[in-house]
Amino acid sequence: MIGVVALQGGYAAHAVVLRSLGAEVREVRVPADLDGLDGLVWPGGESTTMTLGVEREGLAEPLRALAASGTPVFGTCAGMIMLDRSHLGLLDVDCRRNAFGRQVNSFEADLQFPGIDGGPVRAVFIRAPWVADAGAGVTVLASVDGHPVAVEQGNLLAVSFHPELSADPRLHERFLAGVQARRARS
Repeated sequence: MIGVVALQGGYAAHAVVLRSLGAEVREVRVPADLDGLDGLVWPGGESTTMTLGVEREGLAEPLRALAASGTPVFGTCAGMIMLDRSHLGLLDVDCRRNAFGRQVNSFEADLQFPGIDGGPVRAVFIRAPWVADAGAGVTVLASVDGHPVAVEQGNLLAVSFHPELSADPRLHERFLAGVQARRARS
């Protein structure tokens, strides 16, 4: 059972990809929606609006507890921002919002990812952040022009782009493989 944070943003597109890969999906809006999840996806959208939703619904501490339990979490675009030091404080990074520019500066790029076969991953950047600072325990998986755009720290995977908008499901597959590995260890 994979939760997709559905406070605002691109949650429906993630649900489509996850279901196409065989996952059961639950939209997460309130703390009770976190019960029994094997993994959590935090989609892109608008981080200020998401922050207000987290506060309104009392989700901050339950989300922190879920991540602290070792449950795999995958943040994309604004989801990466929501995981950073200044927001939920789960991922030891500082993100710079809209780092590549405004909507008109959106772009696509091919990125090489360690451990992902089949060539580069097509990344769709829309008002995307980048990682401005990362702690020692954070592994940078991909960069654009020297700026980290994909990172991993323990059970947390975060990218500054929208993998749900490409035809390439490999990052979602990688996330689900982490979920399966954790279930096998339990």
